Order: sequence, then structure tokens, then C-alpha cells
Amino acid sequence: MSSMSITIVGEQIEGQQVTDTTTGLDLFGDDKTIVAVRVNGELRDLSRPILDDIKGLDDIEGLDGAEIAIEPVSNAEPDGLAIVRHSAAHVAAQAVQAAHADAKLGIGPPITDGFYYDFDLAEPFTPEDLKDLEKRMTRIIKERQRFVRREVSDDEARVELANEPYKLELITDKGSVGQGAGVDDGASAEVGAGQLTIYDNVKRDGSVAWKDLCRGPHVPHTGYIPAYALMRTSAAYWRGDQANPQLQRLYGTAWPSREELKAYQTRLEEAAKRDHRRLGRELDLFSFPDEIGSGMAVFHPKGGILRKAMEDYSRQRHVDAGYEFVYSPHISKGELFEISGHLGFYKEGMFPPMHVDEELNDDGSVRKPGQDYYLKPMNCPMHCLIFRSRGRSYRELPLRLFEFGSVYRYEMSGVVHGLTRVRGMTQDDAHIYCTEEQMQGELISLLQFVLDLLKDYGLNDFYLELSTRDPEKSIGSDGEWERATLALEQAAAASGLDLVLDPGGAAFYAPKISVQARDAIGRTWQMSTIQVDLMLPERFGLEYTASDGTRRRPVMIHRALFGSVERFIGVLTEHYAGAFPPWLSPVQVVGIPVAAEFNGYLTEIADKLRAEGVLVEVDTSDDRMQKKIRTAQQAKVPFMLIAGGQDVEAGAVSFRYRNGRQVNGVPVDEAVQIITGAIRDRAQV
Repeated sequence: MSSMSITIVGEQIEGQQVTDTTTGLDLFGDDKTIVAVRVNGELRDLSRPILDDIKGLDDIEGLDGAEIAIEPVSNAEPDGLAIVRHSAAHVAAQAVQAAHADAKLGIGPPITDGFYYDFDLAEPFTPEDLKDLEKRMTRIIKERQRFVRREVSDDEARVELANEPYKLELITDKGSVGQGAGVDDGASAEVGAGQLTIYDNVKRDGSVAWKDLCRGPHVPHTGYIPAYALMRTSAAYWRGDQANPQLQRLYGTAWPSREELKAYQTRLEEAAKRDHRRLGRELDLFSFPDEIGSGMAVFHPKGGILRKAMEDYSRQRHVDAGYEFVYSPHISKGELFEISGHLGFYKEGMFPPMHVDEELNDDGSVRKPGQDYYLKPMNCPMHCLIFRSRGRSYRELPLRLFEFGSVYRYEMSGVVHGLTRVRGMTQDDAHIYCTEEQMQGELISLLQFVLDLLKDYGLNDFYLELSTRDPEKSIGSDGEWERATLALEQAAAASGLDLVLDPGGAAFYAPKISVQARDAIGRTWQMSTIQVDLMLPERFGLEYTASDGTRRRPVMIHRALFGSVERFIGVLTEHYAGAFPPWLSPVQVVGIPVAAEFNGYLTEIADKLRAEGVLVEVDTSDDRMQKKIRTAQQAKVPFMLIAGGQDVEAGAVSFRYRNGRQVNGVPVDEAVQIITGAIRDRAQV
């Protein structure tokens, strides 16, 4: 084997000579934050020889001077952290099988903020089990067991894993793992279409403590997992299919340091305090009655006030920006969604059809065939029909149609979550029809409109994500997709925000920019989406008359600002921890009399505030004053006006904010101005 020149990316070391036995550990082993390497872009174990089966080089012999790019992968970067977490998943599975000899292994991939592993167990995990398993993980990690990669044939893997039925299924299906519509069950972490590998966990004496079918890579040994915790358990169907056996899912997390683990656990505690489902109950905003069904919310009067304030402000901003309001029905013949293509691509995510209008003869034969009607999963096809309802001129463009349209999507029971993942939702949906020449300017102004409006609701930390074409799940030509994608890229560049790529994440008809917003505790939420669509105008035969008299096809821009009203309320509830700014608060002011004799005085002040449009209540209950203050604070009311004898004599109030700050002796008119000003200015009080 001849030696060759390599470049270590980031280390700026060139001319390093390696042989066929040189590993990543030889190059980076002194730095325990390095958990893997990229060799010509491919992630690999540190313990694997650098020159082993290099992607892009079919014949290593005789390639003196060939350059190979080697990049160290840190546990602080996404790929490196995923490797740490995947390795921790193996340790957790080893601990489970040590404690439960009958446990059969499912799948154990890394996920956002951690990992999970599925097991077929006779009994569900208990809280005591998690404590015991963590102790077992600690022992395994302290043993510094090595992760040793072995290539095996399909038949060899079947023999070694003969007692693991779920692994045997993955081996049989390996060519189709990760392929097909919507399949993302974690199996790609175990097998792909090519070479199978097994990873052995090897003790210091050389004995194999445990093994698993896995594509890797993994950290060199378990000591590279410095901070970990088991979080919770749940039931999960094998490979996400309810027709398959139900398994037990063990969730865990792993981080590069104990400090980062602690910070994550603190974020989880804060997130639990902000859980919109709990706050929705406590603040009497919304609920999810079983009698209605999973993923269907009802808004209570206070939630209705919050929702109306959000929607009214959004409506006014859209009027100011030149949008026109439209309305469309909740159901439609299936033909509409066949034309648009949604039925072909998204049928599994739609509710089953309602077969109606069929007429039968007396003998039961069909006199008039029925029609399949669907609850609409999106508004865009109906807006296309509005555009097509009459001839259009270039003078009408851009035509901006806006609707708060209720749509319905069949989400699996396991993914329905409060207001943030529902089955019935109201989209603040807009579709802009414009000429090709207008498209770029429209996109730039539209993105700025979106960002400005989100800022008005209190979100101001953004980046953008660009979802591009999946060739296997899309319509249209390469040229059309390139034009649409380039237009979005240019609009993103004009915004000045960071742009990250989501390869293959676009809908079947158009690339998409999504605005990603960080909330008060640093979590990222996908908010507004913008799509450039050259496909639906073609499918619906949309045309306008150009200035030269020719008939041309408009560009269609899809835009949902909130995503859905329900989800946006859920996000804002957690962002503000239920302490909404005054302009969104269901109750903006509570009057609290020191004694019952001052009820009338505060009622007169309340009437002045109501005349200014303020939402105000006077607490005339028999509770003591301090109890009334606590009640208002628990309800997260922005302002409390307290009045006693001295206040009445001075024509004033004691002005108390929900953070506990209090200013005494504030003249009534000044108090009214403070409150109305905060509401008018959308102040973050």
C-alpha cells in the first residue's frame, strides 16, 4: 500500500502521511471532544482505518499524491452530538437486556435532544426501572467498553441475531428502509441498502459484553458519553404502524458535559411550567373534550377574547397591506383535490370521504351515482377557483386573497398534541397571484410583512429554512423548480436572516421558506411559510390577460402567517408563560377594593376603562384583599387597581403590576392613560 497526501480540514495540516492502518484515533485521539471523522464527507468511526473503503476512490493503489479530506467531528456539532446520543442508546439497550433477559430489541436512533430505544417486554417500564437502568448505564460507561465495528453478510447477521425477531425483519427489508412515502421510523440508523454492520461492546479483557445491528458510527468507547439521563417511557408501535405489535419506548438524553445536561433539564422544567395545555386549563382558555374527539379544541370565553384580539389585529394589518378577504366551504367533492394533486399525494393525511348524493331504485340498483366529499385539508384549490371564476387582467395583479379558513387533517393519535398538533385548525391562509415580473418584489415585501407581524406578537428572534424538491414526491419540471427555488433564495438573502437548507422537505408542488422563531426559553418553532408555486396555476388552467393582449399563466404564492391560529395560540401561551401582553390579555385590569364599601368607587373607574375598550373586572367577592391580589396574579392579569379610603379621598388608586411592583396614589385619569397606552402600543408589560 503506498502512502498518500491528505488534508485535515480545520487543522490546516497538509502533507500528513498515512498508511493503511492509520485511524482517526491516531490523528485526534488526544482530544476527547472529537468523536468521529469525516473522510471525503463520509462520517466514520475514529477507530476505523482512514484508507478503508474510501468513498470516491475506487483504486487506492498507485494514487501517490491523491488528496483525501479528513475532518474531525466534535461532540458539540450536530453530527457529533447525534453520534454521542446514538452510542448512549446502545448503552441503554445493553442495560435493559442485562436487567430483562427476555427483552427483544427494536430500533434505537438519535433524535432531537436525545435518543430512544424500543423494546418488546412482558411488562411496561416503571419509574423504579429507570433508576435501576441509569445505574447500570453508569457502570457500563465507567468500564469504557469499546464500540467495535464488524462487517457481516446478511446470512451471518441472521445467525448472530436469531433471537431478535425485529432485527431479522430489518435485515429482510434492508433494501426498502427509508424508501417510500412518509417512512421515517428510525430504521435507517440500523440498516441501509448496502453492507450490514454489527457493533460489539467490548470489555477491557476483550470479551464481548453486548452487540447490536447498526450502521454507526459510534464513539470509540463508552467513556466518551460524559452526561446522560433516562427521561421517560411510552408505548410505541413497531415502526410506527398501529397494525404492528406495541412495544415499550425508552427515552433518554446525552450531552457533551454535565453542565449542558443540567441546562437542558432546567429548560425542560421551564417548558413544563409553560405547557400550554396546563395553562389553558388554569387560565380557562381552551379545552379538548373527549366527547368531540382527539385533536379538536374548544375555546372558552377568555380564550375567545384572546383569539379575537389576535385575529382582529391580523385582519387589519392585511387590509392595510392590500389583501382581499374570501371565504370557502369546509367540504368539497374529491374531484377538486384530484385536480390539485393533494388527493394523490396526501390522501393518508386526509379524513375518509363522505359518500353522498347516491340515488337507488326500488330494487336497490343505482339510479344516480354518488359523490365522494372530503373535509378540506387546505384552502389553496378553492382560492384557485375564485381566481378562475372570471377573466383576469394584468391590472388586477398582484391579487392577494386572504382567508381564516378551517381545515381538517387526519393526524395519528400518537402525534396529536394540545394546540400545536391538531386535527381541526384555522389557517390564516393567503394566496397571492402575480406576474413573473412582480414575483421577486412581492416575495421580498411579503417576507418583511410576515416578520413585522410576528414581531408585533412578541416574537423577534428568527432564522429561515429553505425546503427544496424531493424528486420522488413532486410534480413539474426541473426548470420550474429551479426558478421557484432561486426566487425564494433571493428573498431570503434580502431579509438578512440566516438561511439553512432542508433538502427534499418541500411539498409536492412548490419549494418553501419557513420562518423559524425562537421563544422566550430558546426553543425553535416553525411559524410562517411561503411557497412559490408554478404547478397549481397550470393544473387549474389559471390565466390573465397581459398588457400585449396575450394569455399568460400567473405565479401563485402560498403564505400562512400563523401556520394555524390554534398552533400560534399554543406557541404564544408558552412563549409568555400565560402572561400575555395587555393587548392580548383576556382580562386586562382587575379592580380590587380594600373593603366592600369601595366597590362602587372601583366600578365607576371600571366604567371609564370600558368606555376606552379595556377589558376590566371588579372583584366584589367576599375574599380578603390579599387573596384577591393572589387570585389576579394567578390569572396573570397585567394590571390591578386597588382602592381604599385614602385613594377615594385623593381620586386615585394604588396601581399594581402583575410582577408585584406597586405604585400608590396614582390619579385615576393617569391610571387610565397608562393602561390604554400600554394596550394601544402593544407594550410587553
